[in-house]
Amino acid sequence: MSQSLPLPGWQAHLKRGMDLVFSLGIGLVLAPLLLWIAWQVKRSGPGPILFRQERIGRNGKPFTLFKFRSMIEQAEPEGPALSTENDPRITSFGKTIRKWRLDEIPQLWNILRGEMSFVGPRPERQHYINQIQAIHPNYRQLLNVKPGLTSWGMVQFGYAENISEMIERSQFDLDYLQHLSLIFDVKILIHTARIMCKGNGK
Repeated sequence: MSQSLPLPGWQAHLKRGMDLVFSLGIGLVLAPLLLWIAWQVKRSGPGPILFRQERIGRNGKPFTLFKFRSMIEQAEPEGPALSTENDPRITSFGKTIRKWRLDEIPQLWNILRGEMSFVGPRPERQHYINQIQAIHPNYRQLLNVKPGLTSWGMVQFGYAENISEMIERSQFDLDYLQHLSLIFDVKILIHTARIMCKGNGK
């Protein structure tokens, strides 16, 4: 596979500008919803309202990703574990916000901080990146760009429950890098909105 090329300078600046404007605008518009979700998460059981986890961003730089907590406290007592269908660790309210992907909204803060973009490969933990790269070295190319709140892999494949599925999903994100453009980003955002409206998250 050929090395993916970054967006031209003007497109990269425009993409960053759009990230800033939309994340601020969406955050303000959804402020009442965010407060309600925070209250419901607090009522769902012990634990923090926001879930924080180290992920790997552009050029392999670690950053703290934010989500609304959708699982019980101490959900990984034996180490990293991907969520699965009917995962017993997910709270009742957690199922609701995951269905509509509302648990992802706090990542607007990651976008504002420049750690993420609206569109880009989904960021993973180093634990899983090491396993994926041992089988599929081309995965490293995904670290050439900022990770995203949504991705071509999430639109076309969805959630992954194991390493094999993560590798399969990464093929779509590698394809995204080969056709990187703002038009492609808009296409992915439209597909994402459609999926959210259907409530197909888990």
